[in-house]
Amino acid sequence: MNWKAVAAAAAMAGIAFGSVTAADGTHDSRIALMKQIGGSAGALAAIAKGTKPYDAEAVKAALTTIAATAKVFPDQFKPGTETGDKEASPKIWENMDDFKARAAKLSTDAETALAQLPADPAAVGATMNTLGANCAGCHKAYRIKE
Repeated sequence: MNWKAVAAAAAMAGIAFGSVTAADGTHDSRIALMKQIGGSAGALAAIAKGTKPYDAEAVKAALTTIAATAKVFPDQFKPGTETGDKEASPKIWENMDDFKARAAKLSTDAETALAQLPADPAAVGATMNTLGANCAGCHKAYRIKE
C-alpha cells in the first residue's frame, strides 16, 4: 500500500471536512482554518530547513491545503461577525476588497507553486518565502496580537 498516497488523501479529506465544518464565521472557525494553513506551512518549512526529507506528495498536499483554505477563509468574515474576535482587526470589514485580494493572492501563489512543484528543499524554501510574505503582510494589516 502506498502510505504517502493514503496520507495525501486523508489530508485532502480533512481540508474538505474542515472547510465545511468551519463555515460559521466564529473565532474558532477562523482559527481552525488558519491552523490548516499553519500546519501546511510548517510541513513545508520542515522540508525547506532539512528537518524532514523532501517528499513531493507532502509538498503537494501542503500547497493544496494552503490554496484551498485561502480561497474560503475570507468567507468567515461576513457582515455581522465583527465582534467577539479579539484577533481580527476591524480593518478587515473596512477594507474587505483588499482582505479578499490578499487571500486570493496567497491561494494563487500556492496554486502556481503546485503547478511548478518545487523539486527540492531549496525550491520549497523559495516557495515558503513567497507564501510567507503573503501571510506576514496580511497579518500585519489585519491581525491584532493579544
